[in-house]
Amino acid sequence: MTRPISHDRAASQRPRSGFAAPSEVRLEARLRAGLRGEVRFDRFTRGLYSTDASIYQVEPLGVVFPESAGDVRRAVETAGEHGTSVVVRGAGTSQSGQSIGRGVVLDTSRGLDGVLDFDPDARRVVVEPGIVLDRLNAFLRPHGLFFPIDVATASRATLGGMAGNNSAGSRSVRYGHMVEHVRGIEAMLADGRRAEFHRDTMPGGVPGAAPGAAIRAAPGGGLGADMRALYRREADELARRVPDVPRHVAGYALHRLGREGSGLSDLLVGSEGTLALFTALELDLQPIPAVRALGVCRFDGTRAALAAVPAIVALEPTAVELFDATVLGLAARMPSFESVLRQLGEDGSGRPRDILVVEFAGDDPERVSASLSRLESVLGGIAVGVTRAESPAFQARIWALRKAGLNISMSRPAARKPLAFIEDCAIPLERLPEWHRRLTEIIDRHATHAVWYAHASVGCLHVRPALDLREGDDVERLRAIAVDAFALAGELGGSHSGEHGDGWIRSEFLEPMLGARLVSVFGEIKRRFDPEDRLNPGKIVDPPRMNDASLLRARYGLETRKLPTALDWEKWGGFSPAVDMCNNNGTCLKRSPGVMCPSFRATSDERHSTRGRANALRLALSGQLGEDPWTSPELYEAMDLCLGCKGCRRECPTGVDMARMKVEFLHRLRAEQPLSPRDRAFAYLPRYAPLVSRIAPLANLRNRIPALARLGERMGGLAADRPLPRWSSRPFADPSRRFAARTRPSAAAHGPRVALFVDTFTRYFEPENARATVRVLARAGYRVEEAVTAGRPLCCGRTFLNAGLVEEARAELDRTVRALGRFVARGIPVVGLEPSCLLTLRDELPALDSGPAAAEVAARARLLTEWLVESCALEQLELAPLPVRRVRVHGHCHEKAFGADGPTLEVLRAIPDLEVEAIPAGCCGMAGSFGYETEHAEVSRRVAELELLPAVRALADDEWLVANGTSCRHQVADLADARGRHVATVLDIAADLRRQSMEILAFRDEGRR
Repeated sequence: MTRPISHDRAASQRPRSGFAAPSEVRLEARLRAGLRGEVRFDRFTRGLYSTDASIYQVEPLGVVFPESAGDVRRAVETAGEHGTSVVVRGAGTSQSGQSIGRGVVLDTSRGLDGVLDFDPDARRVVVEPGIVLDRLNAFLRPHGLFFPIDVATASRATLGGMAGNNSAGSRSVRYGHMVEHVRGIEAMLADGRRAEFHRDTMPGGVPGAAPGAAIRAAPGGGLGADMRALYRREADELARRVPDVPRHVAGYALHRLGREGSGLSDLLVGSEGTLALFTALELDLQPIPAVRALGVCRFDGTRAALAAVPAIVALEPTAVELFDATVLGLAARMPSFESVLRQLGEDGSGRPRDILVVEFAGDDPERVSASLSRLESVLGGIAVGVTRAESPAFQARIWALRKAGLNISMSRPAARKPLAFIEDCAIPLERLPEWHRRLTEIIDRHATHAVWYAHASVGCLHVRPALDLREGDDVERLRAIAVDAFALAGELGGSHSGEHGDGWIRSEFLEPMLGARLVSVFGEIKRRFDPEDRLNPGKIVDPPRMNDASLLRARYGLETRKLPTALDWEKWGGFSPAVDMCNNNGTCLKRSPGVMCPSFRATSDERHSTRGRANALRLALSGQLGEDPWTSPELYEAMDLCLGCKGCRRECPTGVDMARMKVEFLHRLRAEQPLSPRDRAFAYLPRYAPLVSRIAPLANLRNRIPALARLGERMGGLAADRPLPRWSSRPFADPSRRFAARTRPSAAAHGPRVALFVDTFTRYFEPENARATVRVLARAGYRVEEAVTAGRPLCCGRTFLNAGLVEEARAELDRTVRALGRFVARGIPVVGLEPSCLLTLRDELPALDSGPAAAEVAARARLLTEWLVESCALEQLELAPLPVRRVRVHGHCHEKAFGADGPTLEVLRAIPDLEVEAIPAGCCGMAGSFGYETEHAEVSRRVAELELLPAVRALADDEWLVANGTSCRHQVADLADARGRHVATVLDIAADLRRQSMEILAFRDEGRR
């Protein structure tokens, strides 16, 4: 049975102390002394928590990370005694500014994120407010249940934040709002009392709860009676003024108290942290449908798509989502969406079209399929075409595109960004085409443009006009468009606030929408719950103007676009605009497996997320971290744990490239703080490697003598318990033996040529991988030539970039481009083995060298697996079954970032009778030298333990691990005592087994003759 949400009676009746004189120092000291959770009042943390995904920036006094409901109570009481307000925050993804303010911010996402109780038979669960929706659904999935409010930010949205906003989601046409699924709330009132709010007559509710008894055994229990009396008094006005649309979350939901079975929980949901702070939520759950299917309907224009919505909704779908051609055009530039867009756009037009994604779900596959057929029939002659998406994998890719829509609209590098301020308007379905026409006229009249997408099924289309709030005219334009758009929404019978809440964006417009009388009633509600205005002031009640200059983030101007940089940032219009691409949407805060962001997943600390680092750079560029921000310890702290995985390059919907930004930061830092001896040793490895390889046995002594390892830790900062890579006594094409100055012909001396780029790590530590590659290519009929130049072997400059030594990296790449360019100019393919090195040629090289030779090398360089697939050379290989039944593949982060991990799976599947499976894991955590460094070794382990190491330890005896990254192989060897193989060695074994079997057959045939 579900444990009823309870409260501490003694604590709830504790008398309040008198107000003390405001003192930030004393407030911080008292919070530290009274709370178990962490308390931070430093300048940097305040800066990080001064923004959310809205257009605003307000610095709080400090940030508290409560670990219990008791911490929340003590924080509220202490803040109250100091006359300080409290703002509660989950993932900080608010579009409207609800999660920022000038008081103390309570971040519930770290310490209040548990499942407190669960009753699968009753389909209900009790959770803390900081639990993330995706994590809750992962917990529920084995029981065949899910929480159906599927917001686009599900990977980081907390249930408390969703309840605070009364969130909905793509499937709200079937499942409604958050409020329909919140059975009960445990909360902290403004004076520190704990209280319970429940629906009155929900089946299976709290035993003994009397109708209207929203607060039990706590002073102030008359709130329930007061609110119902207020509803009865205003029932006629509510009926007259509240819009009759599926989406309406404006103000306080007093109108819901007239519904059967309602309770004060209905009023609290959507109150944006202004009435009480949630400490637990009791939720209703839904069974997971057995079957889902999508119909992707293409139209010539947005208006044509919207005109079809009423007929589609009549078919009872679970979702109808709009993507306009602009959003699809922006998505087409992103590697993570290229393949799905190709599948969606196969109509021969060659251009993006507006599409409606229509979902049907149920337990009967035939009925779901029949619904798709009816959709095709209804849209015959109306839509350009309908693509059926019935496989779960295809559907998942489409929904990933939809969930990124909010941020794809921000991905265009331009001064004017599409902003979220009128996107919550909910319009009756039959008037959507008129809404599109007239709102487009308004936007055109104000000399800008907009993108359209999202919830067509309920008339809540996300419309984002493009504005630059650093320009005074656009700040006024922001307000003018809002006034006109909200007036039009009201005229059409809609609501101006349908999903993301009011916050600072829309609270000001409650009176034009709902009337002065109801706005006055909202003030009464606020004063009854929070008479001293302690909880999230200025939201819903007594708001500032939505374009108040003192609140806008744009008031902190970044450094000029002509900021001198070491790398090329022209694609973004400069380094500052590149930093400003982060709109705080928080995709990097996801906890599920993926490439981004490994350090945040290991630490759960905002400072170590891509968003945190972008905000740190923004604070630095705007002068908020001091006069010399590049050497500030706060900025270094934020950038230090960036592993350079490039996951953000692929997964950040707005295109923030933090790995490249870290190189720029380190380059600037080097001017003030030279490299340590350890960092210099790692950076200059390619320069001295030829010499050290000659004394490999001596260089390897450190791994065999513990005393040397301990000495290295004390003097050099190298973790003693981590063995360093072992130097090979037989490096590939050892220059000392004069092999590097000549080509290396393969057995196929007269076949087509391939240039092999052998990186430093492969050459000196694992040369067997390069030798295996030569044999594999030779067996495919190719003549292999090593790409060389006079003097040292070639290098991609990766180690220098990791240290911020951009000019040294440029020198290395100049040599490499000259050598590889000679092959590329003759049409000879360039193939490499190590992802971090080869893909440096594709990514960093163009940022360092804009010449035509560099561009050609960047465009033509391929990993071995990519080239085998693209060139059809794989078809020339004769492969035999391996002595194992299955291989599991761990993709290197850079492979995943460039979509280059798929070819490895394809190549391995060419081996007969072999099962091939990708490990659903993120970064391995090694990241070059990162895992060897004393101060980073523990974080490196924690990253590896997220998914990779458990999967490796679970390998059966008849399974191999394939990992193409040098760092990945060393990480699993060191921490899991497992062997990872480069794909080249696996292909070499399969090809050799084939050769042996053919020789045996030939011998037998000879014997018969």
